[in-house]
Amino acid sequence: MTQPSIGFIGLGLMGAAMVGRLQDKGYAVTVTANRSRPNIDAAVARGATEVATARDVAAASDIVMLCMDTSASVEARMRGADGVIAGLKPGATVVDFGTSLPGSTRALGAEVTDAGGTYLDAPLGRTPAHAKDGLLNIMCAGDKAAFDAIEPTLKDLGENVFHLGALGAGHTIKLINNFFGMTVANAMAEAFAMADVAGIDRKQMHGVMAAGPLHSGMMDFVAAYGVDKDPTKLEFAIKNAAKDVGYYAQMTQDAGVDSIMSKGTLSALEQARDAGQGDDMVSQIVDFYAKRFNG
Repeated sequence: MTQPSIGFIGLGLMGAAMVGRLQDKGYAVTVTANRSRPNIDAAVARGATEVATARDVAAASDIVMLCMDTSASVEARMRGADGVIAGLKPGATVVDFGTSLPGSTRALGAEVTDAGGTYLDAPLGRTPAHAKDGLLNIMCAGDKAAFDAIEPTLKDLGENVFHLGALGAGHTIKLINNFFGMTVANAMAEAFAMADVAGIDRKQMHGVMAAGPLHSGMMDFVAAYGVDKDPTKLEFAIKNAAKDVGYYAQMTQDAGVDSIMSKGTLSALEQARDAGQGDDMVSQIVDFYAKRFNG
């Protein structure tokens, strides 16, 4: 079968790694610049076509992929005279790989349908390092026939590719996942800071905790920095974690429920971000708690 042409918008750490993987697999890729040149230049050097607008990306592509930072960024690239929707080919599929608000996703889905295409949400699990090797977890939702049609391409990007139901279900599950993960990360970070206050060795404490049922990958990611000063095991910035947990809190409000657990996690992430740690990795929030506890 002939490979579909791919348009990709959002070549940050994750997006650039995904584009590299698509190019490794022989796909024709069309890109447009967003904030910086280096990843665009690297993709073009490997054969990608650069165009001026998101509309031009859509006009050249069977599948349009977005990997953006916020729902507002996705909406800006989708709508307007130079947006994806304006240039969409009949029958094309648009995939949002970012972590977006489910309500925004469903609204964009209706607009894409009106334009003759299909919109899928497909947030990602794992890291850019996994993306380079096609080992992402992809949480896709939306029209099943459209998913089935592009599943071979998704499987070139992901080791575990899920179809989770109606449009928005992927983003809903991703926000719940990230709320849980960031809450665990913050709890572990505070535990290290409390160990300092109590005069307990961090490595010993982690060893005891990791020997029992509390052991998890997230615990080890935070311990990599809290014990070994290595922040690279989880390449996810504090500012992005604050955004995602904020989206989770908004989602709970939109559903008419009052989240208890997300309040502390979100407060810590926002405080760390506002104190200048926004670009630090999540594991480095250990320093936020340590400074807070030690005055």
